[in-house]
Order: sequence, then C-alpha cells, then structure tokens
Amino acid sequence: MKEVYITRISKFLPNKPIDNDQMEEKLGKIDDKTSKARRIVLRNNRIKTRYYAIDDEGNVTHNNAQLVTEAVQLLCDDSFKKEEIQLLSCGTSSPDQILPSHASMVHGFLKGGNMEVNSPSGACNSGMNALKYGYMAIMSEQVTNAVCTGSERMSSWMKSELFDTEISHLKELEKTPVLAFKKEFLRWMLSDGAGAFLLEPKPNGKTPLKIEWMEGYSYAHELEACMYSGSDKLTNGNLKAWSEYTPTQWIDQSIFAVKQDVKLLSENILIKGVESLKDAIKKNHIQPKDINYYLPHISSYYFKERLYDEMEKQGVHIPWENWFMNLEKIGNIGAGSIYIMLEELVASGRLKKGDKILLSVPESARFSYTYALLTVC
Repeated sequence: MKEVYITRISKFLPNKPIDNDQMEEKLGKIDDKTSKARRIVLRNNRIKTRYYAIDDEGNVTHNNAQLVTEAVQLLCDDSFKKEEIQLLSCGTSSPDQILPSHASMVHGFLKGGNMEVNSPSGACNSGMNALKYGYMAIMSEQVTNAVCTGSERMSSWMKSELFDTEISHLKELEKTPVLAFKKEFLRWMLSDGAGAFLLEPKPNGKTPLKIEWMEGYSYAHELEACMYSGSDKLTNGNLKAWSEYTPTQWIDQSIFAVKQDVKLLSENILIKGVESLKDAIKKNHIQPKDINYYLPHISSYYFKERLYDEMEKQGVHIPWENWFMNLEKIGNIGAGSIYIMLEELVASGRLKKGDKILLSVPESARFSYTYALLTVC
C-alpha cells in the first residue's frame, strides 16, 4: 500500500468579505422587514465576516463548479499542469444542478485532459469523503495523483426572493407571514468558497502532510434527519421528497430551502461527535496529548466551549492552545471549511516537522462524522 501525502493546498473565496451589517443588504429582507432571528443567530455564532458569490448589484459572480475550478487552478503551475490530473474528487452540499454530477461540471470548466471524476453527495462530510476517495485511490495504486475539493455556493439558496412566494401564500391564508426558524436559521450561518488539495504518493512540496489514517462514522441508524433540502419533514420524522409535492407546493412551502432542526442538532451533534472521536483515536492507537493541532469544523462558536466540555467529560483532553479555527473570518463553508482551515494553518508558517494535525468534521444532515490524522513531513 502506498503512502499518501497532501502536497499542495489552495483556496478560493469569492469577492470581498461581507460583515454582519451587510448581510441583509446582500441577501435581501424577507417581507421587506429586518430579521429578528438574524440578531439572535449572529450573536450565538460569532461569525464576523463571510463570502458570497454575489456582486454589489446582486448578480451571481460564480456558480459552485466555477468556485472549485478557481481553487483547482491555484494548485497548478509549470511543474504540475491541470492536464496531469488523474482523479478529480469534489464534495459539496450545494451542487449547481441534480445532474450532471458536481465533479463532472468542474471538469467541464477546468478542461485539462481525460481524468476520473468522483462526486460524493451529502453535506459537510462530502468534502472529507472526496478526500478519502482520493486517499484510497493513491494508497491502492489506482492513480499517482488526485485533486480533492470541498466547496459551497449557498448564497443563491438564501436570497430573500426565494421566500417571497411562501410569505405571500401565508398572507393569502391569513396566517402570520413569518419564515419558519428552521429555514431562516441557516441564512445567517453559511458562506461561499472552495478549497482544494493535491494528493501524491511522495512528500513533494514545501510542507507535505502525510495522511496517516481516515475514519468515518454514521448514526443514521439511531437518529432522524436534522438538516435537509429538497424535502420536508413529516411528524413521524421521515422526509417527504420534493418529487412527491406539486410544483406549486415547491414554491409555497420553500421545499428546496435548506432547513435545520435546531433542537435535534443541539441534543446530539456533540455527544455523537465525541463518541466517534474516541473510537477513531482508540482504533488508531493515538493519545489526545500527541495532537499538536486540532482542527474542528463547527457551524457556530456557540458549540466551541460546549464541544470542549463534552470532550473533557468523555476523557478526550486537547488543550485550547492546540485548537485552530477560522470560522470567525470566513463563515461556515460546509464541505469546504476543513480545506480552507488547513490551508490557513499551513500558510501561517507555524508547522514544524513531526507535528500531528487532527481534522474533525461533523455533519448534522443525519449525524455523520469523519476524521483524518496528518503528520507534517
């Protein structure tokens, strides 16, 4: 089995950073009213800036596949050309269309040569699943290089105009025209961007990172869906698919909006996360004290102290000084967050040979988790 190294890392964040006071101007007001939920959500998530693929006139500047193409091109130069890519593995929660696949669309923009493409579905873990596919492909000698990406383009899913019909429909029914919190909550959480890794079987580059192992866990057998889109949740906890609604209902009920069951999230995301983390480090015979940098993807700083407390409770002590996050500056980019977090850590110049880096990515969609341990070479 071949060893696998991350030899190049890149990121692409569209346009200029958007601060909290500019968000509603960019996304628009629902029913022409300032959101009350916005203040509550921002106070808890403590995100100060994020990125949207929207210009000052409200026009879309990049779709998701274009964001990824920009990031992949930043991996390439005269010593590694896009024509040399053998495998392109792209994860996202927000593909631009149902078909063709996300990676196929990226390949179409990228051009280059013939290559294998892989498009894992899901939410935040789709980026890690894209990485694991590339990792296994090189380890098993299927390919000698792989480009793996994580990205989101959620801004266009959150614009107020997408909810206008639902609000009008509620008025017609003489109901209070308020968007359900499960739909509005994520409007103030999400950000756009893309990150990319080049994987190779040799430690090339300035700061190569060896992938020691990757582990994935799902709790869908125990817990119902928590974050969902293209469906709605029934009283029995099952999801009813968009294809079982009429086109009128798609609009009147904002069926394609991204929704989150906040109560279910709070009750389970941390407990199951630490359970799976304990299993991963036990299986791979590593002690928490051996981890120099812990990179947890969290959707909100609301969970930071709570995650630390749960880790302490379950006997996983990683001191605060070993944590590295950048949520405050870039927002929650879902499947792309861990890529962009690692890019910033590598670019900081803080790493030294032998350092151990633990990547930790939860996914609330139906509670799944992925981990990767890296060693600086």
